[in-house]
Amino acid sequence: MSASPEQASSNPPAGRPLVSFLIPAYNHEHFIEKCLDSVLLDKYANKQLVIVNDGSRDRTAEIISEWIAKHKSSLDIRYVDRENKGIAATLNELTALASGDYLRLGASDDYFLADGTTAQVAYLEANPAKLAVVGDSIVVDDQDRVVHDSAMVGLFHVDKARYLTDEGIRREIICRWAIGGPVPLLRKRGLDAAEGWNENLLIDDWDFFLRLTALDAVGFVDVKVGAYRVHGTNTSKTKDTARRIANLRNMAEAVSRNLALFEGRHRTMLRAQGRLIAAKIAYLEGRHVKSVWNVVMFGGLRAVAFVGSTPVRSRSLR
Repeated sequence: MSASPEQASSNPPAGRPLVSFLIPAYNHEHFIEKCLDSVLLDKYANKQLVIVNDGSRDRTAEIISEWIAKHKSSLDIRYVDRENKGIAATLNELTALASGDYLRLGASDDYFLADGTTAQVAYLEANPAKLAVVGDSIVVDDQDRVVHDSAMVGLFHVDKARYLTDEGIRREIICRWAIGGPVPLLRKRGLDAAEGWNENLLIDDWDFFLRLTALDAVGFVDVKVGAYRVHGTNTSKTKDTARRIANLRNMAEAVSRNLALFEGRHRTMLRAQGRLIAAKIAYLEGRHVKSVWNVVMFGGLRAVAFVGSTPVRSRSLR
């Protein structure tokens, strides 16, 4: 069912840019209230909440409506409840509904940490050439128990120091995607530069950030800005082989779509990732000779890309 946006208005403080918190909601009846509460608890004052319920089949829509009824006097809220269209279409719709200069990306099973937005806005205000900034997150389970104090270190096993230079963050995003949870803050005009989210992809975030990375437009703050929830229904975390293959094919498409945006060693790095993705697909399909061949090609391309520099470690086939 489609619905017009519900809107509640408050009087935001003057002089600070407006931040729109974007929440695509889908089948997270057990987590959505904590997510919405975290927007209220965020210490950044000039904010707006934009929610699209993407055809949830549980009580998510009901919980959102009840929450809005309780809090509509204290926050500018825009809410749409409609049929399922998928995450990328929902993110594009959320962006169109948002009024903010900055967009804080979330998910209905994750939540924001109170000081994160202030740190990220300060970074973008001080770095006008950057269109996006990411931070770190804690990792929690479905019972809100902290699994890792740092998603980047504990879950993705990356060296955060690499994100502190333009060259380092570019290499990390190309070679080792490790941005999980509600950690990005975007300039709204950055969406035009990145042409929004690709609605043909199941996993769209790497594709989106590759386009920003090609512009040297992504920065990093070493601050815990959100909580990333790992549980049985995460889109990108699955043990189902068919679903893993589908996710990897989407990543392969992201490589082919964005290869022409890069030059020199960065293009070679992305070509190498394409070979690694192909190796993983072949491995999961039981085509082991093809997998080994792609691993060999991956190694050769990486050797060319990283000659004279320290390579970025990639994940294993398993």
